[in-house]
Amino acid sequence: MKRKILIIYAGGTIGMQASENGYVPVAGFEQQLREQLAGHAGQLPGFDVLELAQLIDSANLQPHHWTELAGVIQQYWSLYDGFILLHGTDTMAYTASMLSFIFQGMDKPVIVTGSQIPLSELRNDARDNLLTSLMFAGGYDISEVCICFNGRLLRGNRSRKVKTTGLDAFDSPNAGWLGQVGINIELYSGRLLRAGKADFALPAFNPDAVVVLPVYPGVPARIACDLLNHKEVKGVVLHTYGAGNPPDANSELMAELEDAVKRGVIIVNVTQCLQGQVIQGAYATGATLNRIGVVPGSDLTLEAAFTKLHYLLATQPPERAREMMSRNLCGEMTE
Repeated sequence: MKRKILIIYAGGTIGMQASENGYVPVAGFEQQLREQLAGHAGQLPGFDVLELAQLIDSANLQPHHWTELAGVIQQYWSLYDGFILLHGTDTMAYTASMLSFIFQGMDKPVIVTGSQIPLSELRNDARDNLLTSLMFAGGYDISEVCICFNGRLLRGNRSRKVKTTGLDAFDSPNAGWLGQVGINIELYSGRLLRAGKADFALPAFNPDAVVVLPVYPGVPARIACDLLNHKEVKGVVLHTYGAGNPPDANSELMAELEDAVKRGVIIVNVTQCLQGQVIQGAYATGATLNRIGVVPGSDLTLEAAFTKLHYLLATQPPERAREMMSRNLCGEMTE
């Protein structure tokens, strides 16, 4: 039986048009899309297009948008065999990561894609990204959230935007691609998550609950103090050097981190490096974080760590959320 796919246009470069102020979102994307794909109906799965009433410039993405996007997919879950979410590239990896946590146990593909050049331009990458996403969603058994970009099928919660202008803008530095398209379409089935039973709820996120604390030479303790002592902050992604090393000689900074952990704030340590993982304690500086109770984040991307913390804090009691940060829930980390 031919599959039916729902394409959700949420915004992003893919549907923008040039203006005197640069690219801007515009409505009427479905007509443009169908014109581009006219003549290929027999080679593609059937699809409908749903355009959000309020398009999102992805640089303006807020946590409540994750709930809204997941709600749209949930609303149509039983009516379609798969979903393609058209999204801006700037925060695509955040949204793909969050959807992977919300839709744990899914049994259908949710493929997030977009483009670096709008579909309206003569030379663009939008058409290929759309076609490839449709082929993966409509022709293969995929039961997870993916990013499809420039012929690469990537696990959503392992993905990062690695180039600002290159058409190969996304990669998954710490996980193998799930598929790729050249002359042939290749799907690496052994890397895919197993299908489960779709049973998900839509969390309500507190946008103030999670913050990111970057480490850099000379970082003052007052930065940590300002971030960590806000009453709404419940989780922190600590962005450290190398294998998870903080400036432990900065005793005031370490004291701020320790005090936050004692108050019940969950601090997760992830590396600034593109590849590799946190090995908290490989160096004496990292061992300091073990002593004060910081959670090592393995090879979580910044995007996955941030969204996983948000998701767990919105759905679990604090102690349970802390314990689950160290567990692989849906392929987002190496245990």
